[in-house]
Amino acid sequence: MMTTNPFARRSDLEFQMPPFSEIREEHYLSAFYEGSAEQLREIEAILATEGEITFENTVITLERSGQYLNRVLKVFNNISASDTNDTIDAIQAELFSKLAAHTDAIKMNQTLFARIQHLHENRSSLHLNEEDARLLDRYFLDFQQAGAHLEEMQRNRIKEINERLSFLESQFAKNLLKDSNDLAVLIDDPTSLDGLAQAEIDSAAAVANERGHAGKWLLPIIAASGHPALAWLTDRELRQEIIERALKNANRDNENDNKATLIEMAKLRAERAKLFGYANHAEYVLADRTAKHPDNVHAMLGKLAPIANRNARLEGAALQDQIKQEGGEFELRSWDWEFYTEKVRKARYDIDSAALRSYFELERVLHDGVFYAANKLYGLTFKERPDIKTYHPAARAFEVGHEDGSVVGLYIGDFFTRESKRGGAWMDHMVEQSFLLNQLPVVINNLNVPKPAPGEPALLTLNITRTLFHEFGHAIHGLLSKQKYPRLAGLNVEWDFVEFPSQVNEMWMLWPEVLENYAKHYQTGEGLSKEVVKRIEESLTFNQGYATSNIISPAILDLALHEIGPETDISDVGAFEAAAIRAYGLDYEPIPVRIRSTYFSHVFAGGYSAGYYGYIWSEVLDADAVEWFKENGGLTRANGEHFAKELLSRGGSVDSMQMFRNFRGRDASIEPLLRRRGLN
Repeated sequence: MMTTNPFARRSDLEFQMPPFSEIREEHYLSAFYEGSAEQLREIEAILATEGEITFENTVITLERSGQYLNRVLKVFNNISASDTNDTIDAIQAELFSKLAAHTDAIKMNQTLFARIQHLHENRSSLHLNEEDARLLDRYFLDFQQAGAHLEEMQRNRIKEINERLSFLESQFAKNLLKDSNDLAVLIDDPTSLDGLAQAEIDSAAAVANERGHAGKWLLPIIAASGHPALAWLTDRELRQEIIERALKNANRDNENDNKATLIEMAKLRAERAKLFGYANHAEYVLADRTAKHPDNVHAMLGKLAPIANRNARLEGAALQDQIKQEGGEFELRSWDWEFYTEKVRKARYDIDSAALRSYFELERVLHDGVFYAANKLYGLTFKERPDIKTYHPAARAFEVGHEDGSVVGLYIGDFFTRESKRGGAWMDHMVEQSFLLNQLPVVINNLNVPKPAPGEPALLTLNITRTLFHEFGHAIHGLLSKQKYPRLAGLNVEWDFVEFPSQVNEMWMLWPEVLENYAKHYQTGEGLSKEVVKRIEESLTFNQGYATSNIISPAILDLALHEIGPETDISDVGAFEAAAIRAYGLDYEPIPVRIRSTYFSHVFAGGYSAGYYGYIWSEVLDADAVEWFKENGGLTRANGEHFAKELLSRGGSVDSMQMFRNFRGRDASIEPLLRRRGLN
């Protein structure tokens, strides 16, 4: 088929990078429809194949299908999250709705499913290798989870639900971005910013100027947990305003309100689960996760919640004492927590978090920290390629190589916040690794670091530094993939396992050899003293009741929303949230649920529905793996090779928990996590 669409052909640029100089907004929908039609023709060709049904003429041919469609989706999914506008939002609403229908047309095709089922039933006679067998198993489960085995009336209803859910997911994300931008705090008087470093004040002025508010200062709502400035702003009323705005994101009964959207989504997911024969959406989702059933997740959360709450209340009492010592006559509230935590941290450990930022300059953290650790562990090299055009001027490309000079893939770093980018931090693929398709991986890390004023350095907090190491752990997982099939490559593991490798990578942030290499004052070049490092390490268990509560409570809320039935009445979202948290004994006013339903994009605009528990679930594995690294010498090529060989390179070609056992030599224990977080 003749077409001038730049997505129609496999890119002949390095790394098969999309030709961004040619791509225009009008290309997305036409490429989607052309690519969808092409894949359906490819499916028809499979069904028309005469003779014996084989793994090659069915499964491998299916795996090769849809490359045109995949190219446009990889680009568009990233653009819609990192550089959207009204036109992109409109395209997303149409595209995502039609994509659900297209996917259902394939995965509910009973003739195609019959071929896959035939192969699955006779797999013992097919002489498949381990990766082939895993691919067949995954496709069989994919089609079952899509409803290919159901009656026609049930399949048709599921198609309707899927299409509606895709539209609602797009709507949820659009509402959230608009309300987040609208809730940004505009400041007229710079004295309100007392406590912030001058670089942060200049950044707030620059952001205000970019958004048409010259001569003022703007603090964007950049994350669900509030704003990094909460730890240092002396103006209590301003801290309160930031917290309250963050907590009511997309929950103001305006045109961007997400309550009705999320309720409809939760009920539709519940109805779909019933059609599949599951009690609820959480049970349906976890059937294909390492956790296997919601009861197993509740058991883990039930063990952690009372310990976290007990520790959080002790921490809160210490903060209240600090307030009284300073002559304060008010009760501790959520907008006080981070501010007084820094005071107590400084008093106990003599750590000035604001001063620490001078030692975490973005470029040095990236090159001498993140890249350095990857080189020591995996022998990887990183060379910036300004000649490679990316999707946005702020997105930088780095060629990744092996120590022998061979090429691994491409890493794209997009670090700064902007009005067109959704909040948070994430990793994505532009191109997935595959030997079958002769593709090297192209991976992306998106962060939301406040952009410094021109000429000023980007100084990171300790938490943002950890986030960069974390997201790069996802990138490494994608880069080191060595799989034949894209369906099994990189991060295509069970969803509650996907955070494990990225959490392991966080350990290198404070590993002595790595820290000494990158944590240097941006002006003097002086490194952090051993005494300061020691105090940082001693402080790691500090405030962990609060931190653990903040990761457990959204997981509880996520499960509660997805264990409802299709007829469940959620007339008051706030009351529903409160009841779910109260049932676990986590209701403590100074620590509200920081990720509320109306801006829970992981769950309602991402792939984490009934899966947010995966962060703490994976951390059990992570803490145990970190102990293995420490027991075996830490930052060595031998350890990196073992981790890469048994886990990072395997993608989804092996059961995830089996990969962990192959790496660790046994199942994971929860005790290392409790020790790490100082929970007892």
